[in-house]
Amino acid sequence: MRVLFRKSYKQDIRLFRDRTQAFWYLLFLCIALAAPLFLDGYFLDELSFVYIYAIAGLGLMILTGFSGQVSFGQAAFVAIGAYAHTILLSCYGVPWILSLPLAALITGLVGLAIGRICGRMHGLYLAIATLSIAIVTERLIGGGGDFTGGHRGLPVPGIDIFGIAIDQSWKTYLLNLALFVGAILMTRNLLRTRSGRALIAIRDSEVSARSLGTNVAFYKAYAFFLSAVFAGLAGGLLAHAFYYITPETFGMGESIRLLLMIVVGGIGTIHGAIFGAFFIVLLPTVLSWVKVLLPGAIATSGGFDSLAFGMILLGFILFEPDGLYGRWVKIHHYFNVFPMYKRRSFQRQKTFLKTERLK
Repeated sequence: MRVLFRKSYKQDIRLFRDRTQAFWYLLFLCIALAAPLFLDGYFLDELSFVYIYAIAGLGLMILTGFSGQVSFGQAAFVAIGAYAHTILLSCYGVPWILSLPLAALITGLVGLAIGRICGRMHGLYLAIATLSIAIVTERLIGGGGDFTGGHRGLPVPGIDIFGIAIDQSWKTYLLNLALFVGAILMTRNLLRTRSGRALIAIRDSEVSARSLGTNVAFYKAYAFFLSAVFAGLAGGLLAHAFYYITPETFGMGESIRLLLMIVVGGIGTIHGAIFGAFFIVLLPTVLSWVKVLLPGAIATSGGFDSLAFGMILLGFILFEPDGLYGRWVKIHHYFNVFPMYKRRSFQRQKTFLKTERLK
């Protein structure tokens, strides 16, 4: 019995489930490293955006997917990270290698303070609170005068690491890839620790987690801190990708894009953030193709993109709540059991979440 327990425990805490999974991760990493050899600058820039949004998605996944705290204000943390990084570089001359982690830490401390305030809120009230934080952050940055550039915005200095200028697409791509891989490893390690298990326990049932001695308030604030750190890191990288930042860049539309990303990708999974990042980066290109086929009055209307985002989000919630990664898991399972296929085995089941009566 003790031997079986040790084996199952080791399987739970291993970084990879088995050698096959480790092989696929290594293969994808090798392909990603080789991408600059056969892709031009445009595609490398698009993949860089995927990596940056995936980092921001991992942060939101920790907050919403793993700890169960719905947030409509993730773009506020991305904005704080972008502006903190730019101001540290431009105004204070902090080296890039120090400025980016400092910006992420500043964003994390802001997230920790917000987590302490919003830790007792649930559901709709928490969503409204985070939504108001996003609106207030955008207004504060816009009214910051010369310090934040106001609504005029700020130019973003180039990347210089130990005297090496990162001024080409392939260099920026490799830098974003390295930080993306580091973010994935940090998230996977988090889920193996006691803190990660506590976050998941709180998501599943706060009452049960509290009855087992979990400090719910502490871990909720901790989730906000980690989520803000990831968002601040993504914000600093996004500032360089945009070259020029304004408050409107990180408005409500960006928060909706980030939330759409994790829902479409597959909420509650690391792979969901990656699938969602690919989807959210490719979506504007697909919408531009769709606009060509639509009447001019509809295609040129200002709310078309927001309407499309809302319809896609609603469609996934109703018809594929597990997201793109959930659909991939079902397809993978189908081929694993083929030809022993049973339709009822793939019937979508209802998911019962924690009840509001026990809070």
